[in-house]
This record gives sequence, C-alpha cells and structure tokens, in this order.
Amino acid sequence: MKIEFDKVGSTENLIELSSDGVTLQGTLQKSGYHQVTLDAKMSGSVELLCDRCSDAFDYDMDSKLRLKLSDQVSEDKDDLDIIEFLDGKIDILYILQSEINIVKSTYHCCISCSNVDEDFEIEY
Repeated sequence: MKIEFDKVGSTENLIELSSDGVTLQGTLQKSGYHQVTLDAKMSGSVELLCDRCSDAFDYDMDSKLRLKLSDQVSEDKDDLDIIEFLDGKIDILYILQSEINIVKSTYHCCISCSNVDEDFEIEY
C-alpha cells in the first residue's frame, strides 16, 4: 500500500494493512511541511525458529509503532525513528515488513529452551 506524501493532511488518516500474519492499524498525519507521523499498533503472530533448538514456534506481536516519515533527506542525526521516502510515496507495506524482519532477526528462544539454565553447546 503506497500513499502519496502530498495527499496526507493535518487530519488523521486511518490505515490498516496485514502481511505475514501481522496487522498494522493506525493513523497518518502531517506534522510538518516535509514530515508525516505514523502512529500505529502492530498485532498478530509470526512464526519464528528457536535460536537454541531450531524448533518453530509462534511469537505474538503486540506493540505500538510511532515513526516520522519524510519526503526529503533528514539532517537530524539524533532521531533514528525517521524513514525517508524520497519518491514522494509512503510505502506502508515496506514499513510493516521491515518491523516484522526486525523481530525475526533478533535472538529468540522457545518456551522449553527459555526455562533451561544450563549452557548450551553442540560439538561437531
């Protein structure tokens, strides 16, 4: 789902999109001449692999997401929550898939492995 940057106004625009079992619901609102604020909630379930035993398990996502979106290069080095869409189109699907990939790329343990306190080592 792509939304023209110039079409977002100062009143909240409702958005909803699903991908890979996760739904993003929220609003887009212009917060400056070249800036839009995305205020949303992600909910759903993602299948992950345990980094310890490699068993698949479902991870429930329920988190808030607040990002600044810009249609020009941002010079603010202190704020890392800015996503630049230089083509003038806000790609909501890209944002959702990026957030899902962040969760997938971190370290996860299934329930049975998270209850084990001993060191884990495999010899090949």
